[in-house]
Amino acid sequence: MPDKNKPTETMSPDEKFAAVANLKDKLEENFISLGQLLSEIKRSKLFLYKGYEKFKDFVEAEYQLSGSLAGKLVGTHDLFIEEMDVDEEEVKQIGFDRLNMIKPLIQKADWKLRDEWLHKAEEMPTKELRDHIKELKKQEKEADVDLKDVYIEQYMEKMISWFNCSRKELNFKLALYFQDADLDEMKQIVKERQRRFEQETQNKE
Repeated sequence: MPDKNKPTETMSPDEKFAAVANLKDKLEENFISLGQLLSEIKRSKLFLYKGYEKFKDFVEAEYQLSGSLAGKLVGTHDLFIEEMDVDEEEVKQIGFDRLNMIKPLIQKADWKLRDEWLHKAEEMPTKELRDHIKELKKQEKEADVDLKDVYIEQYMEKMISWFNCSRKELNFKLALYFQDADLDEMKQIVKERQRRFEQETQNKE
Protein backbone atom coordinates (compact mmCIF):
# COMPACT_ATOMS: atom_id res chain seq x y z
CA MET A 1 0.00 0.00 0.00
CA PRO A 2 1.36 3.48 -0.89
CA ASP A 3 2.72 5.64 1.91
CA LYS A 4 0.12 8.43 2.38
CA ASN A 5 2.69 10.66 4.03
CA LYS A 6 5.19 10.46 1.21
CA PRO A 7 5.34 13.70 -0.85
CA THR A 8 3.93 13.11 -4.32
CA GLU A 9 6.91 14.80 -5.98
CA THR A 10 9.20 12.05 -4.62
CA MET A 11 6.98 9.19 -5.79
CA SER A 12 7.91 7.03 -8.73
CA PRO A 13 5.34 6.72 -11.56
CA ASP A 14 4.28 3.28 -10.27
CA GLU A 15 3.80 4.65 -6.75
CA LYS A 16 1.60 7.43 -8.09
CA PHE A 17 -0.52 4.98 -10.07
CA ALA A 18 -0.93 2.77 -6.99
CA ALA A 19 -1.81 5.80 -4.83
CA VAL A 20 -4.60 6.81 -7.22
CA ALA A 21 -6.08 3.30 -7.06
CA ASN A 22 -5.96 3.37 -3.26
CA LEU A 23 -7.48 6.83 -2.86
CA LYS A 24 -10.32 6.58 -5.37
CA ASP A 25 -12.26 4.08 -3.27
CA LYS A 26 -13.00 6.82 -0.73
CA LEU A 27 -13.27 9.75 -3.09
CA GLU A 28 -15.08 12.22 -0.80
CA GLU A 29 -12.42 11.78 1.89
CA ASN A 30 -9.47 11.83 -0.49
CA PHE A 31 -10.50 14.18 -3.30
CA ILE A 32 -7.69 16.65 -2.58
CA SER A 33 -4.90 14.06 -2.66
CA LEU A 34 -6.53 12.31 -5.59
CA GLY A 35 -6.86 15.58 -7.49
CA GLN A 36 -3.22 16.39 -6.81
CA LEU A 37 -1.98 13.03 -8.10
CA LEU A 38 -4.19 13.12 -11.18
CA SER A 39 -3.12 16.70 -11.87
CA GLU A 40 0.55 15.70 -11.75
CA ILE A 41 -0.06 12.64 -13.94
CA LYS A 42 -1.95 14.73 -16.48
CA ARG A 43 0.50 17.65 -16.46
CA SER A 44 3.61 15.46 -16.78
CA LYS A 45 1.84 13.06 -19.18
CA LEU A 46 2.75 10.04 -17.06
CA PHE A 47 -0.16 8.18 -18.69
CA LEU A 48 2.19 7.73 -21.68
CA TYR A 49 4.29 5.55 -19.36
CA LYS A 50 1.31 3.18 -19.20
CA GLY A 51 0.86 3.16 -22.96
CA TYR A 52 -2.07 5.58 -23.23
CA GLU A 53 -2.16 8.52 -25.61
CA LYS A 54 -4.90 10.39 -23.73
CA PHE A 55 -5.42 11.13 -20.03
CA LYS A 56 -9.14 10.36 -20.38
CA ASP A 57 -8.48 6.88 -21.75
CA PHE A 58 -5.96 6.25 -18.98
CA VAL A 59 -8.27 7.06 -16.03
CA GLU A 60 -11.25 5.27 -17.55
CA ALA A 61 -9.34 2.06 -18.29
CA GLU A 62 -7.06 1.91 -15.26
CA TYR A 63 -9.37 3.22 -12.49
CA GLN A 64 -12.89 3.08 -13.93
CA LEU A 65 -13.15 6.83 -13.35
CA SER A 66 -15.07 8.78 -15.97
CA GLY A 67 -13.05 11.37 -17.83
CA SER A 68 -15.42 14.11 -16.63
CA LEU A 69 -15.02 13.13 -12.95
CA ALA A 70 -11.24 12.99 -13.29
CA GLY A 71 -11.35 16.41 -14.92
CA LYS A 72 -13.38 17.77 -11.99
CA LEU A 73 -10.91 16.34 -9.49
CA VAL A 74 -7.99 17.92 -11.33
CA GLY A 75 -9.80 21.23 -11.80
CA THR A 76 -10.85 21.41 -8.15
CA HIS A 77 -7.30 20.82 -6.93
CA ASP A 78 -5.74 23.22 -9.43
CA LEU A 79 -8.17 26.06 -8.69
CA PHE A 80 -8.67 25.87 -4.93
CA ILE A 81 -5.33 24.45 -3.77
CA GLU A 82 -2.80 25.55 -6.40
CA GLU A 83 -4.22 28.85 -7.64
CA MET A 84 -6.21 30.17 -4.67
CA ASP A 85 -4.06 28.51 -1.97
CA VAL A 86 -7.09 27.74 0.20
CA ASP A 87 -6.32 25.85 3.40
CA GLU A 88 -6.81 22.11 2.83
CA GLU A 89 -8.96 21.71 5.94
CA GLU A 90 -11.30 24.43 4.69
CA VAL A 91 -11.47 22.75 1.29
CA LYS A 92 -12.28 19.39 2.93
CA GLN A 93 -14.95 21.00 5.09
CA ILE A 94 -16.69 22.49 2.06
CA GLY A 95 -16.54 19.17 0.22
CA PHE A 96 -16.09 18.09 -3.37
CA ASP A 97 -19.73 18.53 -4.47
CA ARG A 98 -20.15 22.09 -3.18
CA LEU A 99 -16.74 23.13 -4.51
CA ASN A 100 -17.80 22.01 -7.97
CA MET A 101 -21.04 23.96 -7.68
CA ILE A 102 -19.21 27.24 -7.08
CA LYS A 103 -16.20 26.55 -9.33
CA PRO A 104 -17.75 27.92 -12.56
CA LEU A 105 -18.83 31.06 -10.69
CA ILE A 106 -15.42 31.94 -9.27
CA GLN A 107 -12.99 30.86 -12.00
CA LYS A 108 -12.98 34.36 -13.51
CA ALA A 109 -14.17 36.28 -10.46
CA ASP A 110 -12.11 38.76 -8.45
CA TRP A 111 -10.66 37.74 -5.08
CA LYS A 112 -13.37 39.45 -3.04
CA LEU A 113 -16.11 37.54 -4.85
CA ARG A 114 -14.12 34.31 -4.58
CA ASP A 115 -13.94 34.71 -0.80
CA GLU A 116 -17.68 35.40 -0.64
CA TRP A 117 -18.48 32.23 -2.57
CA LEU A 118 -16.13 30.16 -0.40
CA HIS A 119 -17.90 31.47 2.68
CA LYS A 120 -21.32 30.66 1.22
CA ALA A 121 -20.21 27.15 0.26
CA GLU A 122 -18.84 26.60 3.75
CA GLU A 123 -21.96 27.84 5.56
CA MET A 124 -24.88 26.81 3.33
CA PRO A 125 -26.30 23.27 3.12
CA THR A 126 -25.84 21.62 -0.26
CA LYS A 127 -29.48 21.93 -1.38
CA GLU A 128 -29.71 25.55 -0.27
CA LEU A 129 -26.49 26.37 -2.11
CA ARG A 130 -27.70 24.62 -5.26
CA ASP A 131 -31.02 26.50 -5.16
CA HIS A 132 -29.22 29.80 -4.53
CA ILE A 133 -26.94 29.30 -7.56
CA LYS A 134 -29.89 28.22 -9.70
CA GLU A 135 -31.80 31.39 -8.79
CA LEU A 136 -28.79 33.61 -9.54
CA LYS A 137 -28.34 32.01 -12.96
CA LYS A 138 -32.04 32.50 -13.66
CA GLN A 139 -31.80 36.19 -12.76
CA GLU A 140 -28.70 36.64 -14.95
CA LYS A 141 -30.44 34.95 -17.86
CA GLU A 142 -33.49 37.18 -17.51
CA ALA A 143 -31.29 40.28 -17.29
CA ASP A 144 -29.50 39.28 -20.50
CA VAL A 145 -32.67 38.91 -22.56
CA ASP A 146 -32.25 40.67 -25.89
CA LEU A 147 -35.50 42.40 -26.87
CA LYS A 148 -34.64 41.82 -30.52
CA ASP A 149 -34.67 38.07 -29.86
CA VAL A 150 -38.07 38.39 -28.15
CA TYR A 151 -39.42 40.38 -31.11
CA ILE A 152 -38.12 37.80 -33.59
CA GLU A 153 -39.66 34.89 -31.68
CA GLN A 154 -43.01 36.64 -31.41
CA TYR A 155 -42.99 37.41 -35.13
CA MET A 156 -42.00 33.85 -36.09
CA GLU A 157 -44.68 32.31 -33.86
CA LYS A 158 -47.31 34.61 -35.37
CA MET A 159 -46.30 33.79 -38.95
CA ILE A 160 -45.96 30.04 -38.35
CA SER A 161 -49.41 30.02 -36.79
CA TRP A 162 -50.88 32.07 -39.67
CA PHE A 163 -49.45 29.84 -42.41
CA ASN A 164 -49.79 26.70 -40.28
CA CYS A 165 -46.37 25.42 -41.32
CA SER A 166 -42.89 24.62 -39.99
CA ARG A 167 -40.20 27.29 -39.56
CA LYS A 168 -38.31 25.89 -42.55
CA GLU A 169 -41.43 26.07 -44.72
CA LEU A 170 -42.08 29.61 -43.49
CA ASN A 171 -38.56 30.66 -44.58
CA PHE A 172 -39.33 29.25 -48.02
CA LYS A 173 -42.62 31.19 -48.24
CA LEU A 174 -40.92 34.40 -47.15
CA ALA A 175 -38.21 33.87 -49.79
CA LEU A 176 -40.95 33.53 -52.45
CA TYR A 177 -42.64 36.68 -51.20
CA PHE A 178 -39.49 38.82 -51.13
CA GLN A 179 -37.76 37.56 -54.29
CA ASP A 180 -39.18 40.31 -56.50
CA ALA A 181 -39.38 43.02 -53.86
CA ASP A 182 -37.86 46.46 -54.35
CA LEU A 183 -34.74 46.07 -52.20
CA ASP A 184 -34.02 49.80 -51.94
CA GLU A 185 -37.55 50.50 -50.74
CA MET A 186 -37.39 47.54 -48.35
CA LYS A 187 -34.08 48.76 -46.92
CA GLN A 188 -35.55 52.20 -46.23
CA ILE A 189 -38.63 50.74 -44.53
CA VAL A 190 -36.48 48.45 -42.37
CA LYS A 191 -34.22 51.35 -41.31
CA GLU A 192 -37.20 53.47 -40.28
CA ARG A 193 -38.86 50.65 -38.34
CA GLN A 194 -35.59 49.66 -36.67
CA ARG A 195 -35.05 53.25 -35.54
CA ARG A 196 -38.58 53.33 -34.12
CA PHE A 197 -38.07 49.98 -32.38
CA GLU A 198 -34.80 51.11 -30.75
CA GLN A 199 -36.34 54.40 -29.58
CA GLU A 200 -39.31 52.58 -28.01
CA THR A 201 -36.92 50.11 -26.35
CA GLN A 202 -34.81 52.91 -24.86
CA ASN A 203 -37.92 54.67 -23.54
CA LYS A 204 -39.01 51.48 -21.75
CA GLU A 205 -35.62 51.19 -20.07
